[in-house]
Amino acid sequence: MTPNIDAWQAWHPSVVAARLAGVATPWYVAGGWAVDLHLGRVTREHEDLEIGIPRSQFAEIAGRFPELAFYVAGSGRVIPAVPSAMDAEHQTWALDPAAELWRFDVMREPHDGDTWIARRHPSLRRPYREIVLTSRDGIPYLSPDVVLLFKARYGRPKDEADYAVLAPALTPAQRTWLDAALDLVHPGHPWQTRDR
Repeated sequence: MTPNIDAWQAWHPSVVAARLAGVATPWYVAGGWAVDLHLGRVTREHEDLEIGIPRSQFAEIAGRFPELAFYVAGSGRVIPAVPSAMDAEHQTWALDPAAELWRFDVMREPHDGDTWIARRHPSLRRPYREIVLTSRDGIPYLSPDVVLLFKARYGRPKDEADYAVLAPALTPAQRTWLDAALDLVHPGHPWQTRDR
């Protein structure tokens, strides 16, 4: 039986980082936790934990968590991670069956070898070495400009809060990339003109 879609008690990024130590696959913390890892402080509560990986490398990552069951999440439901479901959606939730709680979300992203490809606009491509940064504690996380590109879609209060704390920390190059990416993916987005 699949647990409630809202039954989250996410692990801290350090737990996942310890379990993934030494994997060959590039991976990174994404979403709100990436904001906090970049700033070096917790800025708000986090109800989930998202990590990103190259789509084709899921097996190596999942193999580090043999006690967890993986489900594909999308369209307001979760279903077992069978190939057809994995082809249709990009999110894979990790379930702790003993506790009946979701622990983290694996976002399987398009890529070309060592190059990340934005699923929202395939012309946006960057080498993983450019977009995967490392926190002071050694946890890999997604570059803030890319984090904000993903968050721009929703306009939720938490995304606006993340933008407010993270935008001032962008380098000029990150700001330029974000503005250009927003122009492609979300033309006229209000974040394009703020702080300029």
